[in-house]
Amino acid sequence: MGKTAAAALLCLLLAGQEPVDSEVNEKIRREATENSRIMAVIHYLTDIVGARLTGSPQHRQAAEWAVQQASQWGLQNARLETWNFGRAGWSNQRAIAVVTAPFQETLVGRALAWTPSTGGRITGWCLLLIPPAQPTQSELTAWLEGQREAVRDRIVLPGRAAVVPVSFTPTPMRLDLDSPASAAAERISKADEADPILTAAQISAQIDAFLKEGGSLARLYDSARTLGQVRASQHSSYNPSTTLPSLVLRNEDYGRLARVLEDGLAVEMELEIANTVHPEGRTSVNVIAEIPGSDRAGEVVMLGGHLDSMHGAGGATDNASGVAVMMEAARILAAIGAPPRRSIRLALWGGEEQGLLGSQAYVQQRFGSAESQRAEFSRLSAYFNLDSGTGRIRAFTVFGPQQAADTLSQIVAPYRDLGVAGAQATRNRRLCCSDYTSFWVAGLPGITLVQDPIEYSATWHSNLDSYERIALEDLQQAAMVTASAVYHLAMRDQLLPRFPTGQLPPPGTAGDAPAGR
Repeated sequence: MGKTAAAALLCLLLAGQEPVDSEVNEKIRREATENSRIMAVIHYLTDIVGARLTGSPQHRQAAEWAVQQASQWGLQNARLETWNFGRAGWSNQRAIAVVTAPFQETLVGRALAWTPSTGGRITGWCLLLIPPAQPTQSELTAWLEGQREAVRDRIVLPGRAAVVPVSFTPTPMRLDLDSPASAAAERISKADEADPILTAAQISAQIDAFLKEGGSLARLYDSARTLGQVRASQHSSYNPSTTLPSLVLRNEDYGRLARVLEDGLAVEMELEIANTVHPEGRTSVNVIAEIPGSDRAGEVVMLGGHLDSMHGAGGATDNASGVAVMMEAARILAAIGAPPRRSIRLALWGGEEQGLLGSQAYVQQRFGSAESQRAEFSRLSAYFNLDSGTGRIRAFTVFGPQQAADTLSQIVAPYRDLGVAGAQATRNRRLCCSDYTSFWVAGLPGITLVQDPIEYSATWHSNLDSYERIALEDLQQAAMVTASAVYHLAMRDQLLPRFPTGQLPPPGTAGDAPAGR
C-alpha cells in the first residue's frame, strides 16, 4: 500500500469510517471492464445448455460446467454438494399445437412443467368451460358434476381469456430511489366462513383433477400476459401421472380460441407434447467454490445466486445473469492478486424455482439457525445474492441492525458514480422471493442486491428470457460492486454487525419488504 493510501486509511479509521482500499477498487474496475467473462458465461448457460429445471440433465450439465470453470479461474475446492430434491426431474423436448378447423394456425405456447406427454400427436375437439365466479366448495362441486359427460375426449380451456389491456404507461427501466414505496394491497380473508369462497389455485387444482378423472385429452392454460409473453411454471403435484398433458398458450392465442368457441363454432386441434421424466433428478446439487482466506480463513463471506431456471426459454435474466455476475465477481477477486483475510465462498443454488430448496438445505446443514446453531453459524460474515434480472445494482437490503446497513453503505460509497445509493436494513425473517431469505429465516445476514428492473417484468419465467435481453454494461457494474463489497467484508477486523443479544427478531417476523426480488 502506498503512503497516500495508507494516510487516507488512517484518516478513515480515526473518523470512525469504514476503511476502503481505493487501489483494490481500481483493480476491480479495470479487471471487470477489460477482461469480462460475463457474456461467455451467459452464452454457455442460455445458448448451449438452455433451460435448467432442477432435477433435469441440463441443470446437472450447467452445474458440472460451473465447477470446471471456477477451477480454471483459480478458485479452489470447486465441487458439487448434493441435497435431496425428493422428486424426479422433468424436461420438455417438444410442444406443438396446431388448430386445423375452423381456421389453420400454429399456436405459441409452452408445456407446463411436470405434466405428462401426449404419447405422440393427438387430434381432438376443444371445449370451453366457464366455471362459476368465486364459488364455494359446494357450488364448484355441483358445477363440476354437471360437466362430467362434456369433458371426455376433449382438449379443455377452463375459463375465458384474461383481459390484458393495452398499456399507455411504459414500465420504468430504472429505479427512482427517491420515490416512496407503494403500499401493499390489502388481502381479505374469508377462512372463517362455513363454506368459504375458494381461491383461484384451489379452483384450478380441482378442475385439473376432475378433467383427469373425466377422460379429457389435454388442458390449455392462458398465460394472461401482454405482447406474446408465455409464462409457464410447474404443476404443483410434481407428478405427471396425476394430471393431463398441459400447454400454456400466449394470451392472444387462448383468447382467439375462447372467442371462437363462445361463437358456437367447433374448434379442432392437433397437439403433440413430448416430455421426459428423470428419476435420477431426485438428488440435486449446489455448486460451491472458494478463495481461501489467510488469518481469518475460518470465517467466510459468501456470494451467489440460483443456477436453475424455468423452461420457457434459456433463463438469461432469471438467473444466468445473476450466476454470471457472481462467478465474475469471484473471478475478478482471484485475478487481481489481493488475498482476502476471510475465505470467500461462491454458491450457485439448485431448486430456487421450487421454493429455495438448495439454499435452504445448505443453510440448515452448514449453519443451522439462531435458535439451533451449528458450528459455522457464528463464522458467516454475510451472504450476497443476485436474482433480479440484467439491471445494475442500485442498493442493498441486509438482514441486520442499522449498523450493518451503514457499514455496507460506506463500503460501496466509491460506486456512487455508477448509481449505487447505499444499503438499508430489515428485520424480516420470512421465506420469500429468493435465496437470501434462506439466510434471513435462519437469522443470518443475507443481502439482496437491488437492481434496476430493465425488462424483468417481461422476461421473468417467460419465453422471452433469452441471451438478447442482457445489458452487459449493467452486469459489469454489478460485478464490480459485488466484488468490492465482498472483498471489503472479507478484510474487516470484525464480522458484519449482527443484532445484539436479545434483539434478534423471532422467526416469522415480517419486516419492511425488500426493494428487490
